[in-house]
Amino acid sequence: MSHGVELRELPTIHGAMAEFDTPEELITACKRAYGAGFRRMDAYAPMPVEGLAEAIGFKRNRVALCVLIAGICGAVGGFGLLEWITVIAYPHNVGGRPLNSWPAYIPITFECMVLLAGLTAMFSMFAMNGLPKPYHPVFNVPAFERASVDRFFLCIESSDPLFRVEDTLEFLRDLGGREVTVVPA
Repeated sequence: MSHGVELRELPTIHGAMAEFDTPEELITACKRAYGAGFRRMDAYAPMPVEGLAEAIGFKRNRVALCVLIAGICGAVGGFGLLEWITVIAYPHNVGGRPLNSWPAYIPITFECMVLLAGLTAMFSMFAMNGLPKPYHPVFNVPAFERASVDRFFLCIESSDPLFRVEDTLEFLRDLGGREVTVVPA
C-alpha cells in the first residue's frame, strides 16, 4: 500500500571527480579542498607525486608499527624456541659447551624476525589499504582510464560530511578541473 507516495530508488553516487593536466594543479586543488574542510577524498596520478599524500591530509599509517612489533615477536619467538629446544626439550652437550649457547641461535633468531616482519608487512598493508579490491567506483568514469597515462584526478567522496552534489561539483570547477563529473557507485 503506497498511500499516494511513490518511492523510487535514487541512483547512488561515490563522489565527484575533477581531472587536471599537471601534478602541480592537482596538488594545489588538493590543498584547497583540504583547506575548505573536505576530508574524505583521494587523488590519482600516473606517477609518484611529491607532497600529494600530505596535500589530501594523509597521515602516517600503522604498517611500520605492526612490522616493528612483529619483528620483535619473531626474534623473541625464534630465540625462545631455540632456548626451549636446546635446554629443556632436548638437552645435548656438544663439545663441553653450555646448553644455552646463544651465539648459535643468532641466524635462526634473525630469520624468524625477518620472516614474521615480512609477512606482517604484506598482510597489514593489504588490510589497511582494503585490498584486494578488483573494482572501484572511479572506474565508472570513462576519462579515468587516462589516470595511468597522463592525467591527474581528485575525487571527493560522497561520504564526506561537507559533500553536496551540486556544491561539490561547482567547487571542483572553481579549482580549475578540466572535466568535472559525478562518480556513480
